[in-house]
Formats: sequence, C-alpha cells, structure tokens
Amino acid sequence: MEDTNLSFKIVLVGDSGVGKSNLMTRYTTNDFGQDTPTTIGVEFMTKSIKIEGRDAKIQIWDTAGQERFRAISRSIYHGAKGAMIVYDITNQGSFDSVANWLQELRVFVPPTCCIFLIGNKCDLEHLRVVRKETADRFARENGLSFLETSALEKTNVDKAFEWLAKSVFDVSVAPATSANADAPVRGGGVKVDLNSDGGAAAKKKSGGGCPC
Repeated sequence: MEDTNLSFKIVLVGDSGVGKSNLMTRYTTNDFGQDTPTTIGVEFMTKSIKIEGRDAKIQIWDTAGQERFRAISRSIYHGAKGAMIVYDITNQGSFDSVANWLQELRVFVPPTCCIFLIGNKCDLEHLRVVRKETADRFARENGLSFLETSALEKTNVDKAFEWLAKSVFDVSVAPATSANADAPVRGGGVKVDLNSDGGAAAKKKSGGGCPC
C-alpha cells in the first residue's frame, strides 16, 4: 500500500521582532503571546494537515533574526521545501531587510523551494509605514507570493501556511500534469490569488521562474 504520509519542512526568516514566533504558535497551537521572548537560535513546531486527501505534517522552523545567531540559523535551511520571509508592516527597516533575507535563502535553499513574502501585524493599519503596493511589487518582481497577516487577530495565518504547504505539494509531490489554475505552481503556472484577503493577485507567468 502506498505511504500517504508526507512531511514538509518550512522555515521562517526575517528580522527580530517581526512576529515569526507568534505566526508559528498561532498556526500550530492557536496561541498568541504579547510578550513572546526573542528566539535564540531556532525553534521547531509541527502541525498535521490534509493536502489533496493525503496526510501531511508541516515542520515549521522559526529562526532567530539577530545577526549573532545567523550561523546557527543557516544550518536549518537544509531540506527546506518552503520558506516565509516575514516583515512588520509598521517597521520600514524590517522590509528593507527582505532583499537580504531573500538573497540568503537563494544561497542556502534549493531552487525548488517555494518562498512567500509575509507582511505581519496588519491589525496595526494605523501605524503602517510599508505600503501594501510596495511589498506586492517586490514580490512580483522576485517571483514570490505575497500575503499580509496578523498573528494577533489570526488574519490569513492559516491561509498563509496552508497555501505554502499546497505550493510545496504541487512542486515536490504532485505530477506536473496535475497543475491547475487553482493551485500555486512553479514554472509556467498561475500565481496564487490571495487578493481577497490582502494578498497578491493572480498573475500568469511565461517561461521559467517561481510564481510561488
């Protein structure tokens, strides 16, 4: 009988204080801490879900954002099939760092790794400094999918992780012929339409690149 159990490793990267740990705990245990301590090194949690009727376990690795822990954090990139670059919509510096995080990912993760750009803390709209259009444009120019989230209010948190897991499934498990317009796929596929809840609109891709 075919083994239907799947396991996908996803890493969270981004500057310290952007809410990576809260996104992970909100998704896996539905907990949120206003005074969550800064991650030292790496933290790890799992969640079991179903994708296309198959059992799957998402392994989520939360990395420290401080420079002094980067050497430790880089060690967990091995085997990652999905990644989220997280910034804080109220912190311009955290968005300015996104390009550096993306460059690091592209050095240490395989080219088939699906990467999402996540603008966290969208509940703080009154304090916003990073325009959604700016982040969306960066995502499109770099072949990423983009979504804004709030770990506090749980806005788009489940959607972000489960669409990323579905992207990984389509790239690493499902046959290329199973790609369809409703799934986020690589190559000449269709970008995920998450625009209804603050994400990037679907965009047809031609040729190579990653619309994930």
